[in-house]
Amino acid sequence: MTTTPDAPTTPLPGRPPVVDQATWQAARDELLVREKAHTREGDAIAAARRRLPMVEFDGTVEVVGPDGPVPFLDLFEGRDELVVYKHMWYDGAPHQGQCEGCTTAAWHLKDADYLHARGVSFAVLTTGRWEEVASYVAFMGYTQPWYSVRDVDAPVGDGMGHLTCFLREGDRAFLTYSTTGRGCERVNGSLGLLDMTPYGRGEAWEDTPEGWPKGDNACWFWRSDAEGGATWGPTSRPVPQWTRPGVTPVHTLGRKGPHS
Repeated sequence: MTTTPDAPTTPLPGRPPVVDQATWQAARDELLVREKAHTREGDAIAAARRRLPMVEFDGTVEVVGPDGPVPFLDLFEGRDELVVYKHMWYDGAPHQGQCEGCTTAAWHLKDADYLHARGVSFAVLTTGRWEEVASYVAFMGYTQPWYSVRDVDAPVGDGMGHLTCFLREGDRAFLTYSTTGRGCERVNGSLGLLDMTPYGRGEAWEDTPEGWPKGDNACWFWRSDAEGGATWGPTSRPVPQWTRPGVTPVHTLGRKGPHS
């Protein structure tokens, strides 16, 4: 059973205007026209992306994983396509001192079953020494394959913080696409959901009406303290780390700051 409020159009400070259902539906339908156009433009960009040229490189170059050095071609796992996320790394930093941005990307890519069903493999590459990387992967509970590309040349080992796509033709390997920055947002489903909410991501760059909650710096909520308070302070960690076994309050991030 639903009830009708006594004053359905009473304004609420710092919140969207209150209207009746018919008025809301009309506004929603108007926005839907723009959303559909945005979707179709995204489809057109994807079509252009599929038509990009590609660069051949030596697929026998070795990367290091749990079984030691293996040729890059092994990362395809017999499939013809491969997507990798290139995770930034800070040598010698404790787990809580690793990149919060790359952590959030890798956390949203914990399972590749649907990629596999489409014939696409997935892996995470990073420049860290394998001994450090293996410890971090175990701590985070990641199940997707990770490899160290330390001292490996482009296009396998360059450009950390990138999503990169490769194609295999027998024993030949090709670079087909790469993106970074906000181009990596497509893997972060949480950001997509936040973009649907009234207050969005709560970041300062967002266009919000006057009087609404003030936005903070970009990615402000990706790192928090043990109480869940967003902070870049000395007791903070990338948010999902607080769910991992053995987590305790920390005294240092192991590096100078969030962007060093």
